[in-house]
Amino acid sequence: MNGHTQNGKQDQAHAAEPTQPSASDASAASEEAASRQEAAGTPADAERQRLETELEATRRRLDELARAYQTLDRDREEFKQRLSRERERLIDVERGNVAVTLLEAIDELDRCLSMSGSEANSSLGQGVRMIRDGLLGKVQAAGIERIQVVGQMYDPNTAEAADMEITPQPEEDQRVVAEIRAGYRLKERVIRPARVKVAKYVPPAQA
Repeated sequence: MNGHTQNGKQDQAHAAEPTQPSASDASAASEEAASRQEAAGTPADAERQRLETELEATRRRLDELARAYQTLDRDREEFKQRLSRERERLIDVERGNVAVTLLEAIDELDRCLSMSGSEANSSLGQGVRMIRDGLLGKVQAAGIERIQVVGQMYDPNTAEAADMEITPQPEEDQRVVAEIRAGYRLKERVIRPARVKVAKYVPPAQA
């Protein structure tokens, strides 16, 4: 009976001793904990990645908008400049048209003075000359300039050849020798070409 009691006590002592985990069990537990930690961190990483993607997309969109605004602003400035140039051109055209009318009146007064002869110095002749000079002053004040053509080589862009004069000198060929009607320009635009006499070289007859 004592033997059975002693064996029972030994069995109870073995049962009470704690079971020590093996190395494989510890490794598995560690991997499981790491897996749980990684699983727990995945939503945060995904959210951060999503925010970074949205931020980058927003930056690209802002860059596109900034470039579009710069292009729009540049186009607006270019349009304003074109509009200003066109308005200035139209003003010059109207100014030139008015100037041509005044120049025709000046031509008429010049013809009157040239035909008056000795009366050019009379009171009437002096009055006509004052009117002529006054109109010419207004034309010049508007920026109209007379084109200097006499002694220059003939240029069809600034003058019309109305007459021809024979010259035996080859270096005088196509040179303007006289002005029949004055020509004028406004800035770079010829508003009325000059009417001129042009020299034409003809070799002298052989003896």
